[in-house]
Parts: sequence; C-alpha cells; structure tokens
Amino acid sequence: MIMAKPEFWKNKKRYYDLKSYWRNLFGCNVHKLSIDAGFTCPNRDGHVAVGGCIYCDGRGSKLRQFGALPSITEQIQSGKKYYAGSADKFIAYFQTFTNTYAPCDHLKRCYDEALSEKDVIGLSIGTRPDCLAPETVSLLKRYAEDYHVWVELGLQSVHDKTLHFINRGHDFQQFRDAVNSLAGGKLNICVHIIIGLPGESDEDVIETAKTIAALPINGIKIHSLLVLDGTIMGGMYKNGIIPMISKKKYAELTADVLELLPPEMVIQRLTADGYRDIFLAPAWAGNKLDVLNSINRELDRRDSWQGMRYTGEK
Repeated sequence: MIMAKPEFWKNKKRYYDLKSYWRNLFGCNVHKLSIDAGFTCPNRDGHVAVGGCIYCDGRGSKLRQFGALPSITEQIQSGKKYYAGSADKFIAYFQTFTNTYAPCDHLKRCYDEALSEKDVIGLSIGTRPDCLAPETVSLLKRYAEDYHVWVELGLQSVHDKTLHFINRGHDFQQFRDAVNSLAGGKLNICVHIIIGLPGESDEDVIETAKTIAALPINGIKIHSLLVLDGTIMGGMYKNGIIPMISKKKYAELTADVLELLPPEMVIQRLTADGYRDIFLAPAWAGNKLDVLNSINRELDRRDSWQGMRYTGEK
C-alpha cells in the first residue's frame, strides 16, 4: 500500500522537517540553542570504556577550545542574540557529550537554569541509551508536563555487530529499553543514525529504518559517516581500511529510509559536517546544502516522500 503525502506537513518538502513541525505546534519560528554544560561521556572516562566511539575526536564543542565554559545562561543569551529577528521561541539544546550523565540534582540545576531564560520553551537533551537511570527518566517526564522536551538518543545502527565495531559501548537492546522507559507520556524521543558505516550493506540500513519505524520514536537525525583526523576511524581511513559512501548512494539510501518512516516522525537533520580543521572525508559532506539538494532531487526523481512505504510493522 502506498501512503499519500500528508496534508498536515504544510510545507513544500517531501518530508516533515523540524521547522514545519514547530510552526504547526507553536505557530511561530523556533530555534534550538546549542549548550555545552560541561558533561563528559561514560564511554570515555572509563565507566563504560575509554577512547569513545571510533569516529569521535573527543574535543566537545568549540567553546572548550577557549578555556572555561561560559555559564548556561550566558550561552543561551549569546544564542538568542545571534538568532534575533529570525526566531520567536527557543529550545535549550544540551548537545555536547552525554547530558544525563550526572546525579539528578545536578541535572535539575542545569535544566532549570536554561528554562529560566525568557522565551525558552523547552529542552532537547542529547544522551546515550545507557545513561537513563529511572530517577533521571522521572525527572525528564516531570519537565515534559510543563515544557516541550526532547530526549535525543545516539544509536547509529540497530545492528550489534556495527555497534561493537564502532565501540559504542552499548547494544541495541539497551537502546530499546531506553525508548520503552521514555515512551508513553509527553516526552518526545529522537534517534540519531549514521548511513555509510563500515561493513553495513544497503539491507542493513533498510533494517535499521524499519526497526526504528516500528518503535515509539517521534523524530530522527540522519547523516553520513564523517571521518575526522586524530580518531581511530581517521587512521583506518588513511590506511585504506574503510571505504566511504558516495553522495549518490547516500542520497539514495536516505530516500529509502525516509520512505519507510512514519509520516508524522519529525526529520530533524539529514546531513552534518565535522570540524573543518580535522575533517578528512567524505569531501562532498562539507557542502550541506548540496547534500540536501541531492536528497531532494532523488525524492523528486522517484516522486516519493516520507512515509510512502511505511507499514507500521518491522
């Protein structure tokens, strides 16, 4: 069965982008303000492992390159000035490393500080599936009663073989458990996946899409594998051990994934790039607009859209 393009998107795109979602929900422009609150990662500090994921350079946000971090309040105020005139409301995006990796009282102080700022209407919290203790989940659900809250879970692939290879430090079942613990209330769940991971076939990517489509997930971020100098994967790339996906193949697989996702799932991102000073490959990923245009052209060529092949079943 082919699903029709939903009318509720109210956009001219072939997928339900974040800007359209927020305009539907709040009737105005909303921007996410990135925050580095000084968190670390259990996959780096020895709690889970050391060294982190093999594609991660471990530097965190650019703010860490300039000494002591500004306060959360200062970071939000700076972000609001940057977006002055183009946004009416803001989401405080706790982005750098694992933003639930601390005791609940510390987390609450951080989140409260962000929400105390004028026109900040909610939170988006980047974290790992294995850093969501029951008391942390309860805290997040309480915030969701009064604010617009997203929990962003890094996954990258549903395949344990891949998660082991990239040294994620958790398996897919831990991700599924985290989703189940967060679901069922007002919290929104966003999953991050990577297309072009070493050893993954087209069928593996499709399986990831189908699996995610069948879970209670509200949003997704997709990007290609990015290789950075100074990482384990960077060394593998320089030694010719791993191939890189082409822009054409990336656009095709992204279109495949979009067709399989629920039409109401919010597409928060379809591409990304890395730090310019250490970015190695793929060269085409450095032009984000061109990547987006390539995906759009592929969808146009097929005359397809997000959800067209969604069935609700894995």
